[in-house]
Amino acid sequence: MLQLKNIFATKWGIIGVGAFIGVFAALLQKWGNPGNMGICVACFERDISGALGLHRAAVVQYIRPEIIGFVLGSLIAAYIFKEFRPRVGSAPIVRFVLGAFAMIGALVFLGCPWRALLRLAGGDGNAILGLAGLAFGIWIGTLFLKGGYNLGRTEKTYTSVGWMLPLIMAGFLVFRLLFPPVEGEAKSGILFYSLKGPGAMYAPLAVSLIIGLAIGFMAQRSRFCTMGALRDLILFRQTHLFLGLLTLVVFAFLTNLLAGQFHPGFAKQPVAHTMHVWNFGGMVLAGLAFALAGGCPGRQLFLAGEGDGDAAVFVLGMIVGAGLAHNFGLASSPKGVGPHGIAAVIIGLLVCLFIGFTMRKKRI
Repeated sequence: MLQLKNIFATKWGIIGVGAFIGVFAALLQKWGNPGNMGICVACFERDISGALGLHRAAVVQYIRPEIIGFVLGSLIAAYIFKEFRPRVGSAPIVRFVLGAFAMIGALVFLGCPWRALLRLAGGDGNAILGLAGLAFGIWIGTLFLKGGYNLGRTEKTYTSVGWMLPLIMAGFLVFRLLFPPVEGEAKSGILFYSLKGPGAMYAPLAVSLIIGLAIGFMAQRSRFCTMGALRDLILFRQTHLFLGLLTLVVFAFLTNLLAGQFHPGFAKQPVAHTMHVWNFGGMVLAGLAFALAGGCPGRQLFLAGEGDGDAAVFVLGMIVGAGLAHNFGLASSPKGVGPHGIAAVIIGLLVCLFIGFTMRKKRI
């Protein structure tokens, strides 16, 4: 047990986690998930938001089992290794707002950090702009961290608080089992389903859930995090987590090659657009929000699984933010940025800067 406990936190452990995510993300695409979207936390939470009726974008509505698996897999790992620690901090409304704007920025780009890496591994050159924007946004966030930015001290709380998001995710799974998709029907029971578009493309339920559980388990043990990898590289010149990201890209690339899914270029990439300034700008907003919140969207799910109430608030902010993004015309499509997407990115950056400048502890 002790050996298993430590292996994922080693150099080869984090490399193994990255390889697993890269291979199975590409395979999930082969098995039914959208192009260059075997795994995308932002996109999948957006689909869940649509399935619940928080938005009416008919092409992106589906309860994604991978997201459920991430949280429950982390919960299982946390309990096995006695790391389930219910805790909350301060400024929950700030964390919610950061989650919402992180989602808006990601949907302007059309992907979370993981999908940016997977898009690159699939040949999508537009991902280069997104990754550059992500790194720049995180770099801005590190400047605030150096300047004393802090959302407040974390404190222990009731066990029930730590169970809230896992229970919500379990509820989503129950909904998916009780109200499965019906061929030709846009609604089943209380859930909405896409009949075409990315929301209508999905791997088998059991496969998606099992892979999600495995990734949630391993990520909780390894502390796998895209934002953390770039933050550690920028602030401390540490490459431990960054090795996991590189491995993810390499193994996803190799799997895509073998599966015939590698198509290099910028134009006509799946669920992507070529408005480069806003591919960059959307991810600057997302990266800054992730840095101010303390983790990328995947890491927030894993933290919520181990009892972090702050991470749970951020996740709910992202799900609600997805509804706002589609209802208000902020999200992009393959045709380009939504009618109000550019304004949303600018407003989001201003809000994040306001949070960064005003929530700093004075240094003596």
